[in-house]
Amino acid sequence: MAKSLFYGFLAVFLMLGFYFGVVGIFSGWKFAQIQFADFRWYILALSFGFGIQVGLYVYLRQLVQEASIKSMAATGAVSGVAMVSCCLHHLADVFPVLATTGAISFVGQYQIEFFWVGIVSNLAGILFIAGKIIKFKKYEKN
Repeated sequence: MAKSLFYGFLAVFLMLGFYFGVVGIFSGWKFAQIQFADFRWYILALSFGFGIQVGLYVYLRQLVQEASIKSMAATGAVSGVAMVSCCLHHLADVFPVLATTGAISFVGQYQIEFFWVGIVSNLAGILFIAGKIIKFKKYEKN
């Protein structure tokens, strides 16, 4: 169980590092801090949701040697995209020549909705892996 908790918390910090790294590179450290202050509950929910999935996966993997990583990877990717979506419209500052302004504006306009998609995706991943653990525990008892 200690190994699961370790990897879960490590995943939380890596996801937060990913957020601050990407936003900091494109918009500056001060802006990343302001955005985090504005959207901290979403960003923390996404980070901890991903961390819980990693912790559950490590625990499941300890129970069963061949568990599926696909759902965790997919929901982790959605979490990362959702967190960074709050600041994608600032890519226009970096790449003004590219014809991506419309897409970036769209993502920036619906950033809260993207956060919710990421949170729901995390919950789905958590429920999926938890279901596998419960199923394995029932099978193991019989």
